[in-house]
Amino acid sequence: MITMPYAAPCVAPATRATNGATEKNSIFLARLNRGFSLSAFAAALAFFPISPASAQDQIILPEIDVDSVNVEAPTISGERISSSRIRDHRASSSDTAAILQSVPGVSGFGAGGFSTLPVIRGLEAQRLTVLVDGVAIASACPNDMNPPLSYTDPQTVEAIDVITGVSPVSYGGDSIGGIIRVESAPPRFAKQGETLLTGEVSAFYRSNGDGFGGSLALTAANDKLSLTYNGSYTQADNFEGGGSLGTVRSSEYAKTDHSLNFAAQLGTGLLELKGGYHSAPYEGFPNQYMDMTSNKSWFLNGHYAGIFDWGNLDVRANWRDTDHVMNFLDDKGGTATGGMPMNTEVHSAGYAVQADILLGGAGTLRLGNEFQHQWLNDYWPPVEGHMMMGPNSFINVNGAKRDRLGTFLEWEKSWDRGLTLIAGIRNDQVWMNTGTVSPYGTGMMQMPDVMAAAAFNAADRKRHDSNWSGSLLARYTLSSHAEIEWGYARKVRSPNIYERYSWGRGAMASRMIGWFGDGNGYVGNLALRPEKADTLSAALSIHGGGKDGWLLKIAPYYTRVDDYIDAVKLADFTDMMGNPTPFDQLQFVNQKAEIYGIDLSGSVPLWTSSSAGTARLTARASWLHGENLTDGGPLYHQMPFNAALGLEHRIGDLETRIDLSYVSEKDRVDPTRNEPQTESYALLDVQLAYRIDNVRLTLGANNLFDKAYFAPLGGMSLGDLKATGALRPVPGRGRSVNAGVTLSF
Repeated sequence: MITMPYAAPCVAPATRATNGATEKNSIFLARLNRGFSLSAFAAALAFFPISPASAQDQIILPEIDVDSVNVEAPTISGERISSSRIRDHRASSSDTAAILQSVPGVSGFGAGGFSTLPVIRGLEAQRLTVLVDGVAIASACPNDMNPPLSYTDPQTVEAIDVITGVSPVSYGGDSIGGIIRVESAPPRFAKQGETLLTGEVSAFYRSNGDGFGGSLALTAANDKLSLTYNGSYTQADNFEGGGSLGTVRSSEYAKTDHSLNFAAQLGTGLLELKGGYHSAPYEGFPNQYMDMTSNKSWFLNGHYAGIFDWGNLDVRANWRDTDHVMNFLDDKGGTATGGMPMNTEVHSAGYAVQADILLGGAGTLRLGNEFQHQWLNDYWPPVEGHMMMGPNSFINVNGAKRDRLGTFLEWEKSWDRGLTLIAGIRNDQVWMNTGTVSPYGTGMMQMPDVMAAAAFNAADRKRHDSNWSGSLLARYTLSSHAEIEWGYARKVRSPNIYERYSWGRGAMASRMIGWFGDGNGYVGNLALRPEKADTLSAALSIHGGGKDGWLLKIAPYYTRVDDYIDAVKLADFTDMMGNPTPFDQLQFVNQKAEIYGIDLSGSVPLWTSSSAGTARLTARASWLHGENLTDGGPLYHQMPFNAALGLEHRIGDLETRIDLSYVSEKDRVDPTRNEPQTESYALLDVQLAYRIDNVRLTLGANNLFDKAYFAPLGGMSLGDLKATGALRPVPGRGRSVNAGVTLSF
């Protein structure tokens, strides 16, 4: 599978190769704009034959600043969040998805402390391609409490690539939105004949919620073999809302991640084998009825990246098992009387193969094939003494299978006059099926679920979708200071397991389904069709002054989605007296939708001097309009206009950053989901960082003035509702003073 660009290391080591390897290197470097990831390419530079003299001074993986590498990207709308930018957020956040919101057009659904659901240009996580080290991670929760990015930690992430506009078909299928690719640090090797022992240890503390944690990275290597351990831990108590909004209940969390990566340089490429373990003993979700009381996941990934005279070959294989448990943490009643246990088991496995074939003057041809298998079992054990939750287990999903086989063909050609064209087509075959289901029991109060289970079991549950997608990207260099790009994509996504196979019609059962944080209950729909999106996007990049000069980017877009999976109301939820509540029972249905908007970003140097250091001003802004064309109402969770202004200053070993962000009033809300309106607000964040030899110290504050606000996509504060009886949106975080230290060795 091809990975995102922008991560190519410096060219110098490759140009020192001899014995005929220089020609092969130059061919590969000419293809950097569609090359491997940093790890694959950097290691690949060492595979070509080299003379003994050059081998002595060649470092296989040179220390580089990825931001300093000037490599042409395949899309102007792509942006790389480099290791230095991620490093600036490590003391303030354990949520990788929250860091993505520094990219224009990216926002996030509020969720747990490390489980924000990313949104790109109005399309939420289920509609995006999200890869971690080139691998998709299957959903394992009816509330999506363990999304792919929750298995990552900013402390150990090396870089994140985001494409908000049209992307090539080789970047993934079974999605209709943008691309997110998270990369761990690449393997490191020693100089020839030497050994290498290196690493990094870090720790942090956050005052709001008493959050703390740390990480350790350790590498032992020679010039052919490399072994790297990465581990991290983080935990926090409930956080405080800004101003007088008080404690936000059910917002505590804890998790740890461990991985071991073995890499070997072979005669024709790089071989990697990486395994790991993730454990989250608890994570509160303020906008859900349930909390996560355990999430354990084991994975094993294999990767081979080879470079040949005819082109590149990239092969991946992956396996993951996840055991996920939901129940109530203390703020929602705890488990002293049993609570409401909900268990999910997921097994997933797959492979991906891609070949980049050089066609000489005719460009590059890409062929790819991938397969992803997902098996999911979701059952809710009975609770002793509760009439509604017994005497049997509630079988929510019985051994559901979702298998996807994707195949693509893509062609890329660049002309001397500054035009680059990427055109591709792909097909994704999706097969789904599931077993029979059953409610807790057959009592009168369980009749809605009894009848729903009977109808579901009698229905044909097997589904097969043949989804065709295609994209066309054109990029033209107007001058040495300007590039323009436009693209069209037809993308198709099949429903996920819970959208198709959730069947409960009882109030309690349907409340357990949904990742929207709105307090409503959701019912699946066997009749759902795949979503089909047509997207037009453009981007204009204007710049000057060299690498550290000024930059302006303007990126408009339009997306129309046929068979958009939205929701319609089935019934009111009522209280014990039969009175309506603020929440409803909804069902997934196919409708029509459109989203259009514009993203702006830019930066400009303010000064550079030996006495005053360097200073730079950055800015970004995003606006979009999402509408349900079937009912004429606004789409759910569409981010209102937002903008940010940043000032970066560096003098010697001292770095200072000040960020001012603004979000306007959210007055376009989805009436079907009873979405709340939120007021406008502005937040100020500051951070200082100072380096002493191999030690980096950071001190900063988020929401410096402790502004009280409600995040527009934060959902309803159900944890507070359970404890106080008062309903409100989830408050935004109040002021937090954050400190961090990192030691490299």
